[in-house]
Amino acid sequence: MNACAASFPPSTDRDPARLDALARRRAGAKIGWFLHAAVYLCVNAGLVLLSLSQGRHWAVYPALGWGLGLLAHGAAVWLLMPGGHLMQRLVARERAQLERGR
Repeated sequence: MNACAASFPPSTDRDPARLDALARRRAGAKIGWFLHAAVYLCVNAGLVLLSLSQGRHWAVYPALGWGLGLLAHGAAVWLLMPGGHLMQRLVARERAQLERGR
């Protein structure tokens, strides 16, 4: 998550300009993930073809390594981004703890 996205509170500020900026940032992050996934599929399909043409199965290793990076990118975009469901639950829990004086 970038520093600009962290400055927006999740769905508590109803200022239309701030909501629009947050919506654009979230949409951009999701488009970035889709592009990352498309490049992952294209490059790894090429690697699979190359490895099979050599009679070996080494393409699984770059696919697994890059797949972990794609998974982490997806978690950041779909779960942890401001306004996401997981982020909203965690912020609500932290607020409740702070209000209780913890």
